[in-house]
Amino acid sequence: MTDRPHRLATFARRGGRKLSDRQKHLVDTILPGLAVPPGTAGMLHPADLFDDPVGEIWLEIGFGGGEHLLAQAKRHGDVGHIGCEPFIDGVAKVLAGIEEKGLANLRLHHGDARDVMDQFATATIARVFILFPDPWPKTRHHKRRLIQPDFLSDLARILRPGGRVRFATDVRSYADEALVRFLADGSFEWIAETADDWRLAPVDHVTTRYETKQLGDIAPVWFDFVQKTD
Repeated sequence: MTDRPHRLATFARRGGRKLSDRQKHLVDTILPGLAVPPGTAGMLHPADLFDDPVGEIWLEIGFGGGEHLLAQAKRHGDVGHIGCEPFIDGVAKVLAGIEEKGLANLRLHHGDARDVMDQFATATIARVFILFPDPWPKTRHHKRRLIQPDFLSDLARILRPGGRVRFATDVRSYADEALVRFLADGSFEWIAETADDWRLAPVDHVTTRYETKQLGDIAPVWFDFVQKTD
């Protein structure tokens, strides 16, 4: 990887649950073979990470407990799925799910998703899911939110023409800020046609345990964008 300026953390430090012996075993033995290897910026074709040919590559940023990631990988066996998560307990849960479901179309990155995005070649990702990222609710911390102009530029670079992005949050200030920034970037078109398109979960969404906790100050909102092709 090439050197880059220091980046602010977009996820808060927190203590996760202690891994079980089985989870530790999975992290030690399974994760190395599924992890996205470090490499040169802009040179990784993510389809090359998979043993079997895949039609598309989907990226999930911050998969938490992995319910959505695992379900989408199970539903779409012809798609290569890459999940990024900074907390090892979430990674361990997905490793257990991969083993239980016998999934061969999943690759993982334990760390900051932006590091992996830097490696991807241009126009190689078909879909990106950013579901309930850390909202950093205090105003003085908003600069740490993931949806920033430089992040959106990187996102636009790796998306193929017509690629899709789904962003979801249950924090009002983040919803307002993210929508404005996506539209201001100029690379994305918001595809909502009615209020239900952003008020109701999309038909292909997989509900996660985080959503059921209702920790935010609004009901979840769902913003789907498409990469502009003109």
